[in-house]
Amino acid sequence: MIIQHEIPLLEYDDLSPEVIAPDHGCEGVRLPEKCFFAFLGDVVHACAREAGARKVLDLITVSHRIPVYVLPGEEEICLVQSPIGAAAAAQVLDSLIACGCRRILAAGSCGVLADLPENAFLVPVRALRAEGTSYHYLPPSRFLDLDPEPLSAIRKSFERQGLPFVTCVTWSTDGFFRETRDMVKYRLAEGCQVVEMECAALAACSRKRGAKFGQFLFTADSLANVHAYDERDFGTGSHEKALALGLEILKEYDF
Repeated sequence: MIIQHEIPLLEYDDLSPEVIAPDHGCEGVRLPEKCFFAFLGDVVHACAREAGARKVLDLITVSHRIPVYVLPGEEEICLVQSPIGAAAAAQVLDSLIACGCRRILAAGSCGVLADLPENAFLVPVRALRAEGTSYHYLPPSRFLDLDPEPLSAIRKSFERQGLPFVTCVTWSTDGFFRETRDMVKYRLAEGCQVVEMECAALAACSRKRGAKFGQFLFTADSLANVHAYDERDFGTGSHEKALALGLEILKEYDF
C-alpha cells in the first residue's frame, strides 16, 4: 500500500515488491553475516591485502567498481569501502544484505557543529533524517534511533580499551554545500552535535531488510564557527585506528 503525500519524498510503499531486486548482479553470492562498512579510504584496500583477504565480487556501478572482500579468520568478516553519499552507500549496503550480511558496523568521519577537537570518537544513538534515501526504506519520521545491540557492542569495546568517546545525535544530509550558517545553528539547537551524509540511510536500509546496524564516527572538519569553516586535516589521522577498532568490535562481540 502506498502512503500518499503532497511531497513525493514523503510517499512510502510498504508492501509492493521491487522491480529490481537488491541482489541484482550478485545472484548466488553468499557473504559472511558480519560486515564492516568503512568510509576510510585506501586503508581498507591495504588491510585487505595485508590480511590475505579474498575478493569475492565487484559491485558494479555506472562510474566504478566496489570490491567486496572477505577477511579470513575463525569467523569471516566482510570488508567493504563504502562510496560517499546516502543513496550510493545504501545501494551498496542493500546488495550486501541481500547476499547474507546481517550484522553491519560502519565507521567514518563527521563534521562537528559544536566545539569538538579533531580525531575524537563519537557513537551516534540517533540520526536526523535530512537526507532523502531513508524515506524510501521506512515511513517518514524526523529522527531514527539506532539499534541498541550494536551500540552496546561498540560501547563495551571502547570502554574495554579505555578509549574516550561520547554518544551523539547526528545530522544526516545529502546537501554538503547547503549546510548553511542558520541551518547549522538550527540543527545544533535541536540536539545534533555532528553532521555526516549516510547514517540515517544505512540504518533505515538495514532495518527494512532485517539486519542490525551500528556506526561510530571520528571528528574531522569543523562547522562550529559558522563564519570560518575549518577543514582541519579532515580526520585522516583516525583512518587506521578506526579500521582496527571496527574489526576488533566485530571479532569480539555479537549483536
